[in-house]
Amino acid sequence: MPIILNIETSSEVCSVAIARNGKLLMEKESLEGLSHSKLLSVFVSDIFKDTGIDMMSIDAVAVSKGPGSYTGLRIGVSLAKGLCYALDKPLIAVGSLDSLADHAAENSDQYTDDISIEGDLLYCPMIDARRMEVYTSLYNQKGEKLEAVSAKIINNSSFKDYLDRYPVLFFGNGSVKCQSLITHPNALFRGPLKTSARYMLNLAEEKFKLNEFEDVAYFEPFYLKDFIATIPGNKVIK
Repeated sequence: MPIILNIETSSEVCSVAIARNGKLLMEKESLEGLSHSKLLSVFVSDIFKDTGIDMMSIDAVAVSKGPGSYTGLRIGVSLAKGLCYALDKPLIAVGSLDSLADHAAENSDQYTDDISIEGDLLYCPMIDARRMEVYTSLYNQKGEKLEAVSAKIINNSSFKDYLDRYPVLFFGNGSVKCQSLITHPNALFRGPLKTSARYMLNLAEEKFKLNEFEDVAYFEPFYLKDFIATIPGNKVIK
């Protein structure tokens, strides 16, 4: 019955959850924006204190590997790697889009119980990037990827090949800005809008059982795109 600490910082949400045998024991989460550097270590400490679980007794640390916020991912992965080094525990990496899709598929009835759906429902998580761009992928009910994770600029023909054949559930914090563009009758904008560490539990548990661990020394987040910072006057820092 493995105990896994899960860390999700790929978006504006700072989230930590601990699970035993894939079942949630406790979660700490903030939706207040990018305050991960202040909150993350506090959440981890609070979870061990409040559950009474000894840090040394956990079996692995799972972290969201991205894509998503460059700064958020860097903070989450740095803490996860530090814990793995200090506790001599394995590191599990879970895709941020994968965990969103897994949660939506497992709870699809919750999001579609008031509508009639014909055909196999596909799942399209979207994490906000810049302007009309999102980090996204496409999954079937089994969780299999139909498209590789990519950064897409959304327009009114996006995903048309799939929408002509299947109903597609769009969700995640990047989906809100796309709703006015993707107006196909098979496009359903419902489902979870935020990322969460508790959405990682199933995939982290599966990876643990399969011994799918990362090399702690060399693991880096899946940023997907280079970091670009801006300063007043729209100047770009590379």
